[in-house]
Amino acid sequence: MPDVSLLTIVFLVIAAFSAGWIDAVVGGGGLIQLPAMLLGLPNASPAQILSTNKISSLFGTTTSAVTFGLKVKPDRRTVLPLAILAALGSAAGALVATQIPMSWFKPIVLVLLIGVAIYTWVKPDLGSATVLRFDGRAHYVAASLVGLLIGFYDGAVGPGTGSFLIFALVGLMGYNFLRASAKAKIANVATNLGAILVFAAHGAPLWRLGLIMGLANMLGGLLGARTAVARGSRFVRVIFLVVVSALILRLGYDVFFG
Repeated sequence: MPDVSLLTIVFLVIAAFSAGWIDAVVGGGGLIQLPAMLLGLPNASPAQILSTNKISSLFGTTTSAVTFGLKVKPDRRTVLPLAILAALGSAAGALVATQIPMSWFKPIVLVLLIGVAIYTWVKPDLGSATVLRFDGRAHYVAASLVGLLIGFYDGAVGPGTGSFLIFALVGLMGYNFLRASAKAKIANVATNLGAILVFAAHGAPLWRLGLIMGLANMLGGLLGARTAVARGSRFVRVIFLVVVSALILRLGYDVFFG
């Protein structure tokens, strides 16, 4: 386990709280938390960073999944194959992640940050109503493929998984944003669990740091839900873009001049 100073812990707790706050409303909290961990833990391996990030994120995603599950009551026949395949895909991706060198990792996250920032800025007005594009078996096959592919991505790299899940469920399958978000949160819990099991088998997670950050992530998520009601998602999106832009500049400096 790398040495972690008190100042670094405070920085990462703030990042986890902010990630939970943002993720509760617009998704993409991992795009705040993961780059912050890259900056705060420069001597940690990619597997240590990814696994500790998963532990922290699990707290927030579980809180959101329970909330959505109680209020939206998503279709279990769709959620089950989505979540199960997402967990399997994430476990497979986590196995790949243990082989990713750090020299590849920061550029990958930087590109994803830029892509999601652009997507957030120009996001089309989709998902206002549920108009399913598949019937019967094709619907469940589509849900399974979404879970498997994005689950693999989450285990291997991770940031933006919630946003990608929502986008796939809205753009590919035809759900509205509320129902897509409910299913995405449940699938995201499964991807976190799948990856954590693989990383734990390799002794990678920084458990104490992950649990501390997890509590902050959960509290941020609870506050984020209240902020969304009081101020609206437009306000949160502005903050999201500001923070992501700052992280793009900082990671970009590391990649090109570090």
